[in-house]
Amino acid sequence: MKTNLRQGIWVLAVAVGIGVGGVTVPAIGAPFFQEHDQDHGQDYSKNKTYQQGMRDGHGDQAHNRDHSKKRHFKKDEDQRSYESGYQKGRGN
Repeated sequence: MKTNLRQGIWVLAVAVGIGVGGVTVPAIGAPFFQEHDQDHGQDYSKNKTYQQGMRDGHGDQAHNRDHSKKRHFKKDEDQRSYESGYQKGRGN
């Protein structure tokens, strides 16, 4: 009887430890990703290429297409703003 009780307590302790560990790890990791996005992300909301990407992404999402218009821009910044808008419009 003592062995079953000890084994039951051990299993319960491990289960609680996994439960607490599983909840706290994402909570600890979340601020890192938010800061990372804030440092490198920019507010493209008024950028024409961002808005074009939003329209294309939204249209592709509505018609269940996969990035139907592969647009390429001369400036890297325009390409990044378009892709950012596309992903936002697509819902990713």
